Amino acid sequence: MTSPNQSWLFFALLAAVFAALTAIFAKVGVEGINSNFATFLRTLVIVAMTGAIVIATRSVQPLGSISARSYVFLTLSALATGASWLCYFRALQIGEAARVAPIDKLSTVLVAVFGVAFLGETLSGVNWLGVALIAAGAMLVAFGG
Repeated sequence: MTSPNQSWLFFALLAAVFAALTAIFAKVGVEGINSNFATFLRTLVIVAMTGAIVIATRSVQPLGSISARSYVFLTLSALATGASWLCYFRALQIGEAARVAPIDKLSTVLVAVFGVAFLGETLSGVNWLGVALIAAGAMLVAFGG
């Protein structure tokens, strides 16, 4: 049996908790500051934190050991992350966190669609029902009554 700290579910749940805290902290943090500059400051903290973790866990790899394909896709991922963060902070600045966050989480729906379309992943009928319910739930939270 896999220990809890080695389970994808454990880390996925932690990610959800931290993402929720991100929305709450960011909503307060973007008050009175340009949202793009706020994203820049946040990114500096993330770089410092992840750098410290890599050093502390001795996870540094020789740059030459990384494939060109990995560099390309990590760069694309970084660009998408940056664009997402910039848009998210702007949305938080002008909207309510309780409405912005569910729309942002429509990324879950898009990951399912993109995973099937581009990565060859498969989802069952029940999985697709879950995806549809996530989409419906996000819309109800953001726009319902």
